[in-house]
Amino acid sequence: MALKLTVDTLGDAVTRALGPRLVALLLYGSAARGTHVPDRSDVNTLLICDGVDQALFDALAPLVRVWTRAGHPAPLILTEREWRESADAFAIEYEDMREAHRLLAGRDPWPGIQVDREQLRRQLEHELMGKLVRLRQAYAALQEDPKQLARVVVGSSGGFFTMLRAVLRFVGRPVPASPAELVRSAAAVIGFPADGLAPLVQHAVGGPMPRLAKRDPLATAYLAAVARTAEFVNRLT
Repeated sequence: MALKLTVDTLGDAVTRALGPRLVALLLYGSAARGTHVPDRSDVNTLLICDGVDQALFDALAPLVRVWTRAGHPAPLILTEREWRESADAFAIEYEDMREAHRLLAGRDPWPGIQVDREQLRRQLEHELMGKLVRLRQAYAALQEDPKQLARVVVGSSGGFFTMLRAVLRFVGRPVPASPAELVRSAAAVIGFPADGLAPLVQHAVGGPMPRLAKRDPLATAYLAAVARTAEFVNRLT
C-alpha cells in the first residue's frame, strides 16, 4: 500500500524513521493557529534532531517525498544545538511559533528558550524597513502592471501579518488568531486605517485574489500601513 501522510500521522512516521535522533517535530503557522485555508495555506513543520548528515536525509527521503508531493513544504531542519542558540537570530519567528504550535512528535523543545526584547525590536525594525524599501521598489517598477503588483502585495501580506502579531506581542496586547481581528487590533495600536486592508484580510481567509486597478486604493493603503508600522517600531524602546 502506498504511504499516505497527514498532520495526524506524520509524527509517528518521522519517529519510526529517525528513532532516537528525533528531538521534536512541530507544526506551526496557520495550521496550528486555526486559520489554515485548504489548497492555499502551507502546512509548516519544524524538525529538530540530534545532528544533520546524509544518514538523516536518507532516512527522511521517503517521507519528505510523499509529504511534498501532497503539496506541503519540506520541514525546516535544525539541530538541537542550533535550535537553542538561534533565538537571537529568529526572535520574531520563535515567538510566533511559541504562541501557535503543536508538538507532533518528540519532546517539548521550549524549556530554556528565551527571546530578548531588544533583539526582537531590532529584528522587527530590520524586517519592516526591508519590506518597505522592497515594496517601494516594486511599486515604482509595476505602476503600469497592476496584475503583477497585486501578486507582490498579496505575496508579502502574510509576512506583514506576522510583523503585526510581533508588534502586538511587543507592546503587551493580545494577539488575535483571526486575520480580521489581528488587522483591526494592530491598526488601532499602530495608527493606520484597518478598512484599507480589507481585501487582503478576505484573501487570507479564503477569499478571491484582489484585483488592482492603476493607482488602486488597496495598493496605496497597504504601502502606507507598512510605512506607518515601520515608523511605529522605530520609535519603540
